[in-house]
Amino acid sequence: MNISTQTTDAPPPAPERPAAETKRAGRGATRPGDRIFLGLSRGSGIFLLVVMAAIAVFLTYRASIAISKDDGNFLTTFDWNTNVDPPVFGIAVLAFGTVVSSIIAMALAVPVAVGIALFLTHYAPRRLSGVIAYVVDLLAAVPSIVYGLWGALILVPHLGGLYSWLDDYLGWTGIFSWQGGAARSLLTVGILLAIMILPIITNVSREVFRQTPLMHQEAALALGATRWEVIRMSVLPFGRSGVISASMLGLGRALGETMAVATVLSPTFEIKASLLDPGGGTFAQNIASKFSEATELGQDALIASGLVLFVITLLVNGAARMIINRRKEYSGANA
Repeated sequence: MNISTQTTDAPPPAPERPAAETKRAGRGATRPGDRIFLGLSRGSGIFLLVVMAAIAVFLTYRASIAISKDDGNFLTTFDWNTNVDPPVFGIAVLAFGTVVSSIIAMALAVPVAVGIALFLTHYAPRRLSGVIAYVVDLLAAVPSIVYGLWGALILVPHLGGLYSWLDDYLGWTGIFSWQGGAARSLLTVGILLAIMILPIITNVSREVFRQTPLMHQEAALALGATRWEVIRMSVLPFGRSGVISASMLGLGRALGETMAVATVLSPTFEIKASLLDPGGGTFAQNIASKFSEATELGQDALIASGLVLFVITLLVNGAARMIINRRKEYSGANA
């Protein structure tokens, strides 16, 4: 029996690219436009690092001058008096007020913002979603001083009922005890900051949730999952990194907010256990209220407090980046 075999001609090998062209392609700059864009991008990154370094050097230099003349402990002193000889000032009260008001703002704003973002992307009809998204965008464009005026004229006078309720039912904790008077406290500042950062967190979270692969959601629905189970198993894990990033953007504004805080807060350089009593202060509010009248040493002292705020912001963003890098393999998104 004859067995015939049929052979097919193999395709000709692809022509080899010149070594110089291969090297340029590996660097991602094969055309003049690519090389120009690469240079501009690299230069922009280097310029950003230079600016950050210049800010850090300036703050450190001016802060070292002030701290060297401080008669108290800069980190633990509960006073701010740069007009006496020797001057005594410290950031203990400012650090406490900044951290506490920011924590209150984040605790109030993040759950509400995530809920609004999920409603807009997975529950609301298209027309209603567009209207609400437009209103949220408008809130993000409102100037800080307008929020401050609204807080002083509307929010502060109407928080007495809430403060009384907290004092009646939670006053035994000491954290929510109230002695009466105007509601110009850290809790009021936290509520106002939560309203201010709500649009930022909502907008970023909404865009992240919209990027959830449709295939993941359809697969969950095909397995019999409800709408909430789809959100819990697909949308939230995918958008976790984005929500963390959005929260850090909001926290950055809460830490550095100035005019709104200065308008609603009655600052005193003492730390009180109750969040409802006037007292405390923040870095940004203290700098804004005292810089114009400060002496040269006083300005250096305020710059020193600004350096601490600068370091806190860097630490917060660094911690957020670490969290995102640890969780991105579970979210399905690139950080």
